[in-house]
Amino acid sequence: MTGRDEAADLAAALGEPRWTAPRVRPLDRRLAVDKDSVERGLASLVLTVIELLRQLMERQALRRVDLGDLTEEQVERVGATLMALEEQMTQLREYFGLAPEDLNLDLGPLGPLLPTD
Repeated sequence: MTGRDEAADLAAALGEPRWTAPRVRPLDRRLAVDKDSVERGLASLVLTVIELLRQLMERQALRRVDLGDLTEEQVERVGATLMALEEQMTQLREYFGLAPEDLNLDLGPLGPLLPTD
Protein backbone atom coordinates (compact mmCIF):
# COMPACT_ATOMS: atom_id res chain seq x y z
CA MET A 1 0.00 0.00 0.00
CA THR A 2 1.42 3.43 -0.90
CA GLY A 3 1.17 6.66 1.07
CA ARG A 4 -1.42 7.94 -1.37
CA ASP A 5 -3.65 4.88 -0.82
CA GLU A 6 -3.42 5.35 2.94
CA ALA A 7 -4.42 8.98 2.56
CA ALA A 8 -7.37 7.99 0.35
CA ASP A 9 -8.45 5.36 2.91
CA LEU A 10 -8.24 7.90 5.72
CA ALA A 11 -10.18 10.47 3.70
CA ALA A 12 -12.90 7.88 2.99
CA ALA A 13 -13.04 6.90 6.67
CA LEU A 14 -13.51 10.56 7.61
CA GLY A 15 -16.31 10.93 5.08
CA GLU A 16 -14.37 13.08 2.66
CA PRO A 17 -15.41 12.62 -0.95
CA ARG A 18 -11.98 11.87 -2.41
CA TRP A 19 -8.35 12.56 -1.50
CA THR A 20 -6.38 14.68 -3.93
CA ALA A 21 -2.73 15.56 -3.68
CA PRO A 22 -2.05 19.16 -2.71
CA ARG A 23 -1.21 21.46 -5.58
CA VAL A 24 2.40 22.61 -5.43
CA ARG A 25 3.16 26.14 -6.52
CA PRO A 26 6.55 27.63 -7.29
CA LEU A 27 8.41 28.86 -4.21
CA ASP A 28 8.35 32.50 -5.26
CA ARG A 29 4.54 32.52 -5.24
CA ARG A 30 4.33 31.11 -1.72
CA LEU A 31 7.04 33.24 -0.12
CA ALA A 32 8.23 36.77 -0.56
CA VAL A 33 11.80 35.97 -1.54
CA ASP A 34 13.36 39.32 -2.23
CA LYS A 35 16.79 40.38 -1.06
CA ASP A 36 15.52 42.95 1.45
CA SER A 37 13.05 40.64 3.21
CA VAL A 38 15.59 37.82 3.40
CA GLU A 39 18.27 40.17 4.79
CA ARG A 40 15.87 41.67 7.35
CA GLY A 41 14.58 38.24 8.40
CA LEU A 42 18.08 36.86 8.86
CA ALA A 43 19.17 39.98 10.76
CA SER A 44 16.11 39.64 13.00
CA LEU A 45 16.91 36.01 13.77
CA VAL A 46 20.60 36.66 14.49
CA LEU A 47 19.85 39.72 16.62
CA THR A 48 17.22 37.74 18.55
CA VAL A 49 19.81 35.11 19.46
CA ILE A 50 22.34 37.79 20.40
CA GLU A 51 19.76 39.63 22.51
CA LEU A 52 18.85 36.42 24.32
CA LEU A 53 22.52 35.77 25.09
CA ARG A 54 23.04 39.40 26.16
CA GLN A 55 20.16 39.19 28.62
CA LEU A 56 21.40 35.87 29.99
CA MET A 57 24.91 37.29 30.47
CA GLU A 58 23.46 40.36 32.18
CA ARG A 59 21.45 38.23 34.61
CA GLN A 60 24.47 36.05 35.34
CA ALA A 61 26.62 39.13 35.98
CA LEU A 62 24.00 40.62 38.32
CA ARG A 63 23.77 37.33 40.19
CA ARG A 64 27.54 37.24 40.61
CA VAL A 65 27.60 40.88 41.78
CA ASP A 66 24.86 40.13 44.33
CA LEU A 67 26.85 37.13 45.59
CA GLY A 68 30.01 39.22 45.88
CA ASP A 69 31.95 36.97 43.48
CA LEU A 70 33.46 39.88 41.52
CA THR A 71 36.03 42.49 42.41
CA GLU A 72 35.24 46.17 41.92
CA GLU A 73 37.38 46.18 38.76
CA GLN A 74 35.51 43.16 37.36
CA VAL A 75 32.16 44.79 38.14
CA GLU A 76 33.25 47.93 36.26
CA ARG A 77 34.47 45.92 33.25
CA VAL A 78 31.32 43.80 33.10
CA GLY A 79 29.13 46.89 33.39
CA ALA A 80 31.01 48.74 30.65
CA THR A 81 30.95 45.68 28.39
CA LEU A 82 27.22 45.11 28.83
CA MET A 83 26.46 48.79 28.18
CA ALA A 84 28.59 48.76 25.01
CA LEU A 85 26.86 45.58 23.81
CA GLU A 86 23.42 47.08 24.46
CA GLU A 87 24.43 50.23 22.55
CA GLN A 88 25.70 48.13 19.62
CA MET A 89 22.44 46.15 19.60
CA THR A 90 20.47 49.40 19.44
CA GLN A 91 22.54 50.57 16.47
CA LEU A 92 22.09 47.24 14.65
CA ARG A 93 18.33 47.26 15.25
CA GLU A 94 18.12 50.79 13.88
CA TYR A 95 20.25 49.85 10.86
CA PHE A 96 17.92 46.97 9.96
CA GLY A 97 14.76 48.90 10.88
CA LEU A 98 13.82 46.62 13.77
CA ALA A 99 12.12 47.54 17.03
CA PRO A 100 12.99 45.72 20.28
CA GLU A 101 9.66 43.86 20.13
CA ASP A 102 10.57 42.53 16.66
CA LEU A 103 13.25 40.41 18.34
CA ASN A 104 10.86 38.73 20.74
CA LEU A 105 9.56 35.46 19.30
CA ASP A 106 6.14 34.24 20.37
CA LEU A 107 6.53 30.64 21.55
CA GLY A 108 2.79 30.01 21.73
CA PRO A 109 1.73 28.45 25.02
CA LEU A 110 5.22 29.00 26.45
CA GLY A 111 4.91 32.76 26.01
CA PRO A 112 7.48 35.16 24.58
CA LEU A 113 11.13 34.12 24.20
CA LEU A 114 12.52 37.26 25.81
CA PRO A 115 11.21 38.60 29.12
CA THR A 116 9.37 41.88 28.80
CA ASP A 117 10.47 43.34 32.15
